[in-house]
Amino acid sequence: MELYVWRIVGVLVFTVCLGFAREVKRYTPDWKSLDSRPLPAWFDEAKFGVFLHWGVFSVPSFGSEWFWWHWQGEKQHAYVDFMNRNYPPGFTYADFAPQFTAEFFDPDSWADLFQAAGAKYVVLTTKHHEGFTNWGSNVSWNWNSMDTGPHRDLVGDLGAAIRKRNLYYGVYHSMLEWFNPLYVQDKSSGFKTQNFVFGKTLPELVDLVQRYKPDLIWSDGDWEGPAEYWHSREFLAWLYNDSPIKDKVVVNDRWCNNCSCHHGGYYNCADKYKPGTLPDHKWEMCTSIDPYSWGYRRNMRVSDLMDVPSILKELVQTVCFGGNYLLNVGPTKDGMIAPIFQERLLDVGRWLKVNGEAIYGSKPWRVQMDNSTGIIWYTLRKSFVYAVFANWPANNTLEIPSPKSTPNTNVTMLGVPQLLKWKPSKPQGIVVQLPVLTQSTLPSKILWTLKLENIS
Repeated sequence: MELYVWRIVGVLVFTVCLGFAREVKRYTPDWKSLDSRPLPAWFDEAKFGVFLHWGVFSVPSFGSEWFWWHWQGEKQHAYVDFMNRNYPPGFTYADFAPQFTAEFFDPDSWADLFQAAGAKYVVLTTKHHEGFTNWGSNVSWNWNSMDTGPHRDLVGDLGAAIRKRNLYYGVYHSMLEWFNPLYVQDKSSGFKTQNFVFGKTLPELVDLVQRYKPDLIWSDGDWEGPAEYWHSREFLAWLYNDSPIKDKVVVNDRWCNNCSCHHGGYYNCADKYKPGTLPDHKWEMCTSIDPYSWGYRRNMRVSDLMDVPSILKELVQTVCFGGNYLLNVGPTKDGMIAPIFQERLLDVGRWLKVNGEAIYGSKPWRVQMDNSTGIIWYTLRKSFVYAVFANWPANNTLEIPSPKSTPNTNVTMLGVPQLLKWKPSKPQGIVVQLPVLTQSTLPSKILWTLKLENIS
């Protein structure tokens, strides 16, 4: 193991140093250099992705994907009581692993669902903080999906199905593992030792890159240790300079205890991050249809979940402020996506089929939203401005305050073929006469989009 670790370190150091001898753009292992790397264009154009939290925590499916920590790390009463009532004395978290069977997992069916949902990228948890890997990691002996539980390569099987549909594939990977003895020892040393990093985290990251060639690495579990401990700058320099995905890979900002919203690729900043003004850096909002858990929760109720209007409003507001929207569902231990989650995703897909022109490949406009006459969100794509509104006025007359019209201005509604009548407002803005439609002829049931041409 020691020889293997130092080979990895040697490769990282050698490839970083080699950059000084080449004329092509090379990135050095410091934040100034790494942060200067342009973000591959596909990510900003994609706008909408699906997030999947799946692992051994899907077996108890109680509370959240932090089950193990809440049960044995914090000893929260609800979790201790749940175990006492439902499992025999001496039952360990590892005993859940054989029940993580994934027997109904059909990666093609999942990929069809995500494509129908309008997602352009999919991010799967390859390893959460529990340390269980959803592929046959050779540094996670007997705690991976090949040795126990499903006995199959979940990461590889889903990746193949996703790519057959020309979607982008991302891998979530937790840097820390709550109860791994190597991590516990490193932490107790004040992160002066790096046995866990060189024996577990780095080998797994390199393996994921070389084996699956992901389009995105969604890093997490970084918050306890500094970049020097995680060796994250050296890894990113290798990733950007010499890895097989150096030209296309996108990463987030969770690479050290002070990295979020400061360093890396695009910014997550925090779970469910929602800025109130237009950021000057590409960002992503990750959220979950079940607000109480990222993993599947057996005791969830329909009233707990985000409804479709809430999801769509959040998606549109995220995009109008320049962000991507990553919407999470938690599959079951046997490999199913609950029908209520499928329904939500398919409803988003139906809306995007009509209104996606205002979302995919769009940019923020000079005004992101108006709320003087009901909320209106704006996006810009090519030379067109799109105005998305949620409240259909009773008199079919919609005032849009921010556009400056010209004599050549045209207004249409996505999903409705004819031009709409409009008149200018003072000092600026336009008033649009919306079409008279029945419930059956409405292009969307909620949130409608006006396409404005020749607007300044």
